[in-house]
Amino acid sequence: MHFALICPPFKSHLAVFATLGRELAHRGHRVSLLVNEGTEQDLDVDFHVQAVEGTNKPLLDKIIARASNPSGPFGILRTVHDGTVLTDAFCRHAPKHLKELGADAILGDQMEPAAGLIARHLDLPMLSIACALPVEQDEGIPLPFLSWPYDPSGKGLRRNRGGERVARLLLTEQRRLLRRWARKMGLHIPIEDLQACISETATIAQTTSAFDFPRLNSSHRLYPVGPLRSDNRAEDLPFAVDTDKPFIFMSLGTLQGHRYRLFRAAALACRQLDVQLLVAHCGGLSKQQESALSATWVMGFAPQRAVLERADLCITHGGLNTVMDALEFATPLLVLPIAFDQPGVSARVVHHDVGLRLSPNYVTAAKMKKAIRTLLADQGYVDRAREVGRSIAAAGGLQKAVNIIEAAVGQAPNGG
Repeated sequence: MHFALICPPFKSHLAVFATLGRELAHRGHRVSLLVNEGTEQDLDVDFHVQAVEGTNKPLLDKIIARASNPSGPFGILRTVHDGTVLTDAFCRHAPKHLKELGADAILGDQMEPAAGLIARHLDLPMLSIACALPVEQDEGIPLPFLSWPYDPSGKGLRRNRGGERVARLLLTEQRRLLRRWARKMGLHIPIEDLQACISETATIAQTTSAFDFPRLNSSHRLYPVGPLRSDNRAEDLPFAVDTDKPFIFMSLGTLQGHRYRLFRAAALACRQLDVQLLVAHCGGLSKQQESALSATWVMGFAPQRAVLERADLCITHGGLNTVMDALEFATPLLVLPIAFDQPGVSARVVHHDVGLRLSPNYVTAAKMKKAIRTLLADQGYVDRAREVGRSIAAAGGLQKAVNIIEAAVGQAPNGG
C-alpha cells in the first residue's frame, strides 16, 4: 500500500511523521511525505518527500518565526492567517501530486485540514494523527489551547461552549477557506471547520487516557497510543551529575528556545537553591546569552530521554513530547505554557497533580524558586508522575499506531 503523509512544516510534527514513515516503509509499504515547498530542504528521511508548491523557504521561515512569538488576539489571528496560507497551498497543488504518485491512503496531521478535504475529494481513506492534544470535541473538555480546569458541571459545560464560540470567531478566516475549497472540490458534505476535516475512521493520538481529561463523549475512533518513537532507549548523559544535589532539566522546545528571560529566572532560582540546572535552548540563544545564564550546563540540544531519566524535575513550556517523556520517567513538571496546546497540556499536569504551572508572562526568579522548592520537597509528585508514566509505557506507541493504521485502512470506507 502507498501511504501519503501530509504534515505542516513544524519540527516536532515532522519528527512524528518521519518516524511513522520509516516504520511503514520498514513494513513494506510505499511512503510519500507531502510538505509545503521549502520544508524539504531540512528533512533527512529515507523515503520519498514531495514538495507541494505555493510556498518557499523564506516564507516558511517567517511563518515559523511568527509562530514562536504569539501575542494576544492579534497574534492568534496572524497564526490563523499563516495556517490558511499553508492549507491553501496544499488544497491547490497536492491533489495532482497524489494522483501522480498513486497514493492509496492518507495520513494527515490534525492541524492541517487540507488532508481531510483532499482525502474526500480524491475518495481516499484517511486517518488523522494528533501530534499535539487531540482536537476531537467533547463537551466536558475545554479546547486544547485553553488552560481551563476540567469541570463537567453545568457551569463548566457552559464555559466550554463559550470558549468554542470565541474560537469560532477567531478561526473565521480558516472556516471561509475550508468552505471555499469544499465547494471547488465538489464536496457534497458540509465542511465548516477543522473538526469536519479530521478522520471519521481513526485518530492516532500521542497522549494516553490516563493523562487526558475524562471524556464524556466516548470516541471509538480516538486511539491514545502515547508517544510515537522508533527507539525508546535512553542515550548516555554527556556529562557527570553530582548525585548529592538535585538535577533539573529545562527546555522550551524548538520554537520557544529564544526566551532568555525565562531561562535566566530558572538559572537564578537554581543557583539560590544550590541545585544543578541543564538548559537546552534548541539553538535559540546566542553564545553571549549562554555564558550570561550561569546555569550548570547550557547547550543547544540534549539527549532528552537520558536527561529526564536522571532528572529530579523538568521545567518546560508544556510541549506534549517533553511532558510525555518526563512522566514516563516519573519526573515532575513545572510548566510555563506559551502557545498552541501548551495551556491545555499544563491544565492536565495540574489536574493529575504531577506538577505545577506558572504564567510565563509574570514569572520571576522568586516564583520559580518557590515552585521548584515545593516540587522537590514533595515525593507525592514523583509517585503520581510514575502512575501516569506507567500508562505511557503500556499504551503501545509506534508499533500499536501502525497496527491500527494498517487495520483501519483495510476496513475503512472510501473518503476516510
